[in-house]
Amino acid sequence: MDHSLAPGHRHVEAAPRQRRRRPDGVGLALKLFTAVVLLALYLPVAVLVVFSFNDNIVTTLPLRSFTLDWYRKAFSNEDMLRAAANSLYVGVVATALTLVVGTAAAFAIDRTEFPGKTLFRRLVVLPLVLPGIITGISMLNLFRMMGMNLSLQTVILGHATALISVVVTQVYARLLRVNRRIEEASSDLGARPWQTFLYVVLPNIRSALIGSALICFTLSFDEIPVTFFLTGRENTLPMYIYSTLRKGITPEINAIGSVIVAVSLVLILLSVRLLGEDRKGGG
Repeated sequence: MDHSLAPGHRHVEAAPRQRRRRPDGVGLALKLFTAVVLLALYLPVAVLVVFSFNDNIVTTLPLRSFTLDWYRKAFSNEDMLRAAANSLYVGVVATALTLVVGTAAAFAIDRTEFPGKTLFRRLVVLPLVLPGIITGISMLNLFRMMGMNLSLQTVILGHATALISVVVTQVYARLLRVNRRIEEASSDLGARPWQTFLYVVLPNIRSALIGSALICFTLSFDEIPVTFFLTGRENTLPMYIYSTLRKGITPEINAIGSVIVAVSLVLILLSVRLLGEDRKGGG
């Protein structure tokens, strides 16, 4: 029997919940604050890009006309291209090293128990929060103590040390969402441990690996503080730009800077998308 229709029963409908509305002044203030922050962050980048097309060699307003000559000169500068190739080499090798070591560390944290595990989990993210100058000086002292000459290889080790926490945190977060029953089923069906990893675990953490690799490469390619202390005679692209700026800002530097901004933006957006899809799929 429906008691709501019984005689004498008073049917009361639940009042809809009303969301608390912020005062109009607070909402407007938040929007203005956000706009100011975004303007402060991206206005210098916009100025860099605009002046890379400036026909005038002097970086000043007003703009005379637009040209692509500075991009042509930048991509015909042999020293700059050599520095870019060095940055590419350092970024690729350092990223590969961080993936191998970082993934192994993430598996150790997720799958094994060992003394000092909690401390290790906290220390592994320390290089990410330390200023680059501290990491650079520390690595420099270590290499000097070991008698190693500074070169691109020492830069690679420095970048890998600074960025390994990116891979550890991302892969570990993804491993926490992997269904362990799938791995158990693979083992029950006769798969060997390496087969289970290759065909079961790896596809589940693939997006986290790719996303963290893109972030690591982008940060390595643009890194200056650690590179400054660990590089030898060979320059990377950021160090070449830094040394060239001592003579003043030129449209050629603006042009190569605009290219770096564009490439970094694409890589970051791609990594964010991959890691976002990974979180949705793992949820």
